[in-house]
Amino acid sequence: MNLDEYKSNPKTAFLAASYDKLLADEKETLMLAADPSMKEMADHELASIIEQKKALEEQMKAIVAADEAEAEASPNEMVLEVRAGAGGDEAALFAAELLGMYRAYAASKGWSTKIVDESKNDLGGYKEASMEVKGKGAYDDLRWETGVHRVQRVPETEKSGRIHTSTASVAIMPIRKKSKIVINPADIEIEFSRSGGKGGQNVNKVETAVRLFHKPSGIMIRSTAERSQNANKERAMVILQAKLEVIKAEEDMKKFAAERKGQIGTGDRSEKIRTYNFPQDRVTDHRIKESWHNLPAIMAGKIAPIIDALHEFQRTGNGGSGDDV
Repeated sequence: MNLDEYKSNPKTAFLAASYDKLLADEKETLMLAADPSMKEMADHELASIIEQKKALEEQMKAIVAADEAEAEASPNEMVLEVRAGAGGDEAALFAAELLGMYRAYAASKGWSTKIVDESKNDLGGYKEASMEVKGKGAYDDLRWETGVHRVQRVPETEKSGRIHTSTASVAIMPIRKKSKIVINPADIEIEFSRSGGKGGQNVNKVETAVRLFHKPSGIMIRSTAERSQNANKERAMVILQAKLEVIKAEEDMKKFAAERKGQIGTGDRSEKIRTYNFPQDRVTDHRIKESWHNLPAIMAGKIAPIIDALHEFQRTGNGGSGDDV
């Protein structure tokens, strides 16, 4: 048994400390047992210590097993991917705003975020971007964001004041500690390149960026966030596993769609799930047929009422009140 792992876990640290004390008591009692006059008392004490150790061991294993089961059902680590859809530069700008919205929401929840890779246009919008999110409840809160998000507004470049409709897609990919996907190394092509953008003198001299291509699925992953090739390669492999798991889950969901009445959509990235209507200061989630106002606050990350309504709908089949944010 690796006691250090239990000591580092806040939920088992106290039990591990008690176990540590029992080990010291056991050592001391074994020394006493060497004395014939103390042997009977020492043996009795040793039996008690062994019983206590076994009980503590079972408790610690049960706590860790429960945590692992919870993490498997609702992982605390995920990748959020945004891609510009129809609408050119305006779609890319909207994709960047969506990523900013999720990043702000994550900050309000105390979660950590890191951009894994990004591809920008000349206006600072995102053609596509991947962001890692870590924190308790992250996947549980954001799992229903997968799908097509539509924006209706007058772009800054529009001189006639005409309202444009653009789209961006969001994909939520949980990272599970125990992946069920087995990847054949022969199916992977890996290329290394220099990381672009700001970041110091070494950024354009050392080939740390990794481009990973999975031949059977056609999935391509780029990871540029880490400072070494190995770290970026590991991160890219983790993201590939997450993507392959999501694809399999989507296929399974479609097979059993008839059994999913009352649940929120299929989790399909091609499904239109929400419209952000700026002229009317309203965001509408089409799956639960609810709307909220105060779009500036929503885009600034105040999406808790929407998340709560989705949770409520998933639990009961009925949404929330759709009150203003």
